[in-house]
Amino acid sequence: MVTIVAVLIAITAILGVVAVAELVPARERSVGKRLQELQDIRTHRGIAHQRQRQAKREQLESWLQNFGERVASGRKDLFETRQRLIRAGYRGQDAVPIYYSLRVLCLVVGAVIILGLLPTLQGSDMLLWIVLGGAAAWMLPSGVLRRKIRLRQKEMQKALPDALDMLVICVEAGLGLNQALVRVADEVENMSPVLSEELQIVNLEMRAGTPREDALRNLGERTDLPDLRSLATMLIQTDRFGTSIAQALRVHSDTLRTKRRQRAEEAAAKTTIKLVPPLVFFIFPAIFVVVLGPAMLHLIQELGGI
Repeated sequence: MVTIVAVLIAITAILGVVAVAELVPARERSVGKRLQELQDIRTHRGIAHQRQRQAKREQLESWLQNFGERVASGRKDLFETRQRLIRAGYRGQDAVPIYYSLRVLCLVVGAVIILGLLPTLQGSDMLLWIVLGGAAAWMLPSGVLRRKIRLRQKEMQKALPDALDMLVICVEAGLGLNQALVRVADEVENMSPVLSEELQIVNLEMRAGTPREDALRNLGERTDLPDLRSLATMLIQTDRFGTSIAQALRVHSDTLRTKRRQRAEEAAAKTTIKLVPPLVFFIFPAIFVVVLGPAMLHLIQELGGI
């Protein structure tokens, strides 16, 4: 009797283990399926939200473009503004209208802010603050654009010597100048995306049928960087007179590397002069207070007793 009970208990335990083993994976599969459904729902919601934001952005850009075309109509500096926007990396056809729209919007926002601050202004300072605020709001997009151009030029200027070294290696390895520019554009993408983009534009222009001289000249005009202008001029002259491209690139690379070292030395030499205002206005007064303060207090006490 005891044996039969033990056998039944063992069979029940085995069946229980088998049932648990069958149910747990099913449970995990159901939970995983539910989590996947929730993830899909979240993904669909994220895609829908992203599409809504993209649609709103397109509507805003369309409105800014239409408004900017009305503002920019008849202006004589459209070509110069277009060149500046290209140097800053904005190459779209709607860049110029949007730029003028943003300038007008900044002016309107600045006027609203100044009108809100009018109760705090008094007397003759009111007109001065209105003029200064309007001028600052109007010039804000232009200042941001100049800063963007300066940062892009600085990035290209730092990466250009290394890119020229790679270009020398590619040319000496037997590649043509066009293929070498393609390879260098791919290699410097991680180091300087801006320079890689500009070189890719040169390659696309040459593939589209633009002569190499015009493509290189456009590179110098598009970036407005003296180093790239000199590089384009050197390559044009080398191609025109049939001299060695590798030797000319090597000499030019050494020249640019020397210029980069000289710029670094110049910046280091300016450091001592730039440190003078903080020392005079912030550090020296604190030192004087700490060092001479107790002595002055003691002297005042002594003189007061006399």
